[in-house]
Amino acid sequence: MKVTDEKVSIDGIDKIILNFLMEDARKPILEIARGIGISGAAIHQRLRKLEKAGLIEGSKLQINPRVLGYKTLAFVGVFLDKAVSNPQAVKRLREIPEVLECHYTTGNWSIFLKILCKDNEHLMNVLNKNIQAIEGVSRTETFISLNQQIQRQIKI
Repeated sequence: MKVTDEKVSIDGIDKIILNFLMEDARKPILEIARGIGISGAAIHQRLRKLEKAGLIEGSKLQINPRVLGYKTLAFVGVFLDKAVSNPQAVKRLREIPEVLECHYTTGNWSIFLKILCKDNEHLMNVLNKNIQAIEGVSRTETFISLNQQIQRQIKI
């Protein structure tokens, strides 16, 4: 691994290790080591260097929200009355648990959201009572996802 100008250059062994862990972050280090033909200590050392360089931001457990009853995924474009409303609007959006992602964007919307709700009625309540009630929000435009067809990380 080489770091230049905040850009990380990784070798083939790093790529193999990362691909194993991106597929299953709980895969045992010794199993990966045996598969590659190097020691577990060498893998730990490489992982520490990749974390220190900022390439690895951590690992997380993924839950299936559908099992908990969350079946409506929506993307919401938020129009603000003026750009200076953005920090206050984002502060309020952080308080809404259904808001999974919030992006400051170019184009038609000031803010673009990813929202997860139990059903369409729940989504309507979040939109009407929470998001559209935020000072500075002039209107919203909502797109409901019918089916997520691709989900992946960047290829390394």
